[in-house]
Amino acid sequence: MKAIPFNSTPLRGWSFKQGDRSSDEEWMGAGDPPTEVHRDLEHNGKASDYRKDLNELAVRWIGDETWTYRTTFRQPESQEGLGHDGGVKTVLNFEGLDTFASVYLNDELILSSDNMFIQHRVQVSLKTENELEIVFESARLKGLELVKQHPEHRFIVHQTEISRGPVRKAQYHWGWDWGPIIMTCGPTKPITLETYACRLEGLQVLYDLSADLKEVNGRIQVEHEGVKGELYVELVNNQTGKIEWSTTGLQQVSSKTEGATKLYEAPFTLNEEVQLWWPRGYGSQYLYTVKVVARSGTHVLHTISQTTGFRHVELVQEPDSHGQSFYFRINHVDIFVGGSCWIPIDNDLSRHHPSESSSSSYKNWIRLAAEGNQTMVRVWGGGVYEPDAFYAAADELGVLVWQDFMFACANYPAHPAYLESVVLEARQNVRRLRHHPSIVIWAGNNEDYQIVERYGLQYDADDDGKDPEKWLKTDFPARYIYEHLLSKIIESETVGVPYHPSSPFGNGKSTVLKVDPTIGDVHQWNVWHGTMEPYQKLPKMGGRFVSEFGMEAYPHLDTLEKCITRKEDRYPGSMTMDFRNKAIGHERRLVSYVTENFRLRQDLEGFAHLTQVMQADAVGCAYKAWRRQWGIGKGDRKCGGVLVWQLNDCWPTISWAVADYYGVPKPAYYAIKRAMQPIAVGVQRRFRDWTMKPADGKLWQRDTSHIDMRSLWEDDVRFDAWVSSNGQNELDRAKLTVKFISVTTGKEVAEPIALGVSSQTNGCIEVIHDRKVKIPDKKQDASEPYDATKSDPFVIYATLHDNTDQLISSDCSWPDPIKYLDFSADRGVKLEYSEDKSTAVVTADKPVKGFVLSEVAELAGPLSDNGFDIMPGERYEIKTPSDYPIDRLKWRYVGMHE
Repeated sequence: MKAIPFNSTPLRGWSFKQGDRSSDEEWMGAGDPPTEVHRDLEHNGKASDYRKDLNELAVRWIGDETWTYRTTFRQPESQEGLGHDGGVKTVLNFEGLDTFASVYLNDELILSSDNMFIQHRVQVSLKTENELEIVFESARLKGLELVKQHPEHRFIVHQTEISRGPVRKAQYHWGWDWGPIIMTCGPTKPITLETYACRLEGLQVLYDLSADLKEVNGRIQVEHEGVKGELYVELVNNQTGKIEWSTTGLQQVSSKTEGATKLYEAPFTLNEEVQLWWPRGYGSQYLYTVKVVARSGTHVLHTISQTTGFRHVELVQEPDSHGQSFYFRINHVDIFVGGSCWIPIDNDLSRHHPSESSSSSYKNWIRLAAEGNQTMVRVWGGGVYEPDAFYAAADELGVLVWQDFMFACANYPAHPAYLESVVLEARQNVRRLRHHPSIVIWAGNNEDYQIVERYGLQYDADDDGKDPEKWLKTDFPARYIYEHLLSKIIESETVGVPYHPSSPFGNGKSTVLKVDPTIGDVHQWNVWHGTMEPYQKLPKMGGRFVSEFGMEAYPHLDTLEKCITRKEDRYPGSMTMDFRNKAIGHERRLVSYVTENFRLRQDLEGFAHLTQVMQADAVGCAYKAWRRQWGIGKGDRKCGGVLVWQLNDCWPTISWAVADYYGVPKPAYYAIKRAMQPIAVGVQRRFRDWTMKPADGKLWQRDTSHIDMRSLWEDDVRFDAWVSSNGQNELDRAKLTVKFISVTTGKEVAEPIALGVSSQTNGCIEVIHDRKVKIPDKKQDASEPYDATKSDPFVIYATLHDNTDQLISSDCSWPDPIKYLDFSADRGVKLEYSEDKSTAVVTADKPVKGFVLSEVAELAGPLSDNGFDIMPGERYEIKTPSDYPIDRLKWRYVGMHE
């Protein structure tokens, strides 16, 4: 058998046309895979850029058509004259086809695919000259056909039309409440021609850490096809470049041999030399590269490698005084997780494929999360299994990954053909991703159990699961997928990574609609959605782990101007502006939250700014309050983490994202960054909910929608202050100072409080609890008619300094609502710029709410800080991440220009 090396060649020179193979439409030039039809039509001048204005409506027709792609290529020289028995295999490797694809090689059908998430490898015989054609049918129309073909199933979907239910395609392509309806198709991942006599695959490192985490014992496994030759394995420390272990002594595991592919393995041990992978903020991210080489004499036949890290993962779900815990323990250290949910980076995913120049996009996004003190991203189940570049960046930067399987907001079928496709999809993607140390949990779906509750589907939460086959006979057959099939795949294909049936899920009894805060994870959508509670209530609306919650805001003006090109459309509530915001009821909800808290601005710049400040207030108060519930140790972990919906956007829009489509952060991003500092101080007024009954059973009069107006003027203000720290930071002889600063004058209205603080690591210490603010010069007598001009509302401002008097953290609590405060007096805001315009220092004479620099994509990264409040006597430094002059950025604050 001829010992030729493994060779993989991308197929290039593609064209495409509308219709199937028999259509007489003209052929047009197409991009080489990865590509997709919307991009190719736009490049040929046949479709407009749907990311701008109302153009989404102009391209909807594309998703209902059939499209054919083709290319020609020569037979590789290494395969010429060898035929099937020449010892060299020739394989067409389709890494991903979107979605209903029929593949023809030299007029012969060689592949039919109906799952976007599956890779196909087809062994072929070639001619000297070859033609490859791929016909893509409309996923939407095929989905409607499948619904009709399965009348036995009750198809229910949220957000979109019913056709997405039976189709294994990225569900957000049907549109969502943050994204457009863009029904893509095409060769969205590379297509390559492989020739080889030997091929390696399925590389896996199976290991256990000793109890003291100082020793690793494991096995390295690899699957082999074709000429065996000699297998060599090495394990390299990426930080030092040292080969820590190597061998040529792989043994065949006969019990797992299947067909022409054989499984080999070698045991290994690392003793005192092992270096662990840690989440960011808790240690270093040590990585190792495992490489396997197949040789025939001096010839290298094939080489494969992967990067991994050694860590121990636990999802701690134990009974405690609050119910049942839900938090992560990494390498025996409890980790409070603060992060965000992730949706696909684009509607045209091929724009960001790692094979293109934009391969850094994924790393830039993970770096953005990391620089914002975020410790986790959750890959949401309505998108895609992300490319390796996404997870490699998370590995490198120490960002944990919560990985959903690709099911979201629907009652999915479970007939045999569908299950067969799901098994292949799940197994392929788990095998592809299992070596990434950043992935610490797999979840079965997103919010599918709310469908059960809302529509009364058959579900017995107390079923012991001993006979999961019976679930297939109910009107919720997907329970078989989530609570049996996927868990078995995780168990068989990975080691030490927990599986969670759904997000949210609390033993089947906690859903989006019926939140049980004592168990599992929760999606808290009674702020914005649901009952539209005031966001000031969020601290008391958490759970054991809040895996979704959020608040909408506009992006910066620069982003709006990129996607709304007509100046006459650039006002709040314009047709184009409303069209781009896909959230149901956003016209009422966004304005309601803004006007409930701020004086409404009609101009676009002013209104956009208020939405951003409002979002930052809502998100920030939730993060710091839920982190406060981390407690002081085992049995007191009331809240194990919080993930905002969402980190990013898939197109330029108005949404819950804390950074827009171009990666430009909104102020909420910085609110999270401040709340998730390694050591963070928090201060909060006591919130009075006037809808609650007092002890005497009588309803109190409700002064406003959610505000106790007495707190603006009476000496009845009470507050709490606390300090949170992660697992690596301990306070010693720090000083907490609390000041009470008049909004009107900028002067202190009461004696400050100064306390010494020392705290243990990895917890929250309550420093001040329910302290009453003593105002010595109360100007309003309760026996007199109320005179609003005599009130002197104040900000509670807390700072934490270390034992060298260096500022560690600060926080402030304003009297709500902000709209009742008088900002008419000049705030005395000043900006001083460094000579090279890389730094700005901001000061003010009076308290300033919501100081925001209007960021632009040209910054190529986040500022050091933004969207903060300014207190008199303090200096706030802002640095740019690039050479973009900071003095070119516009700035504004609440009440400016009024």
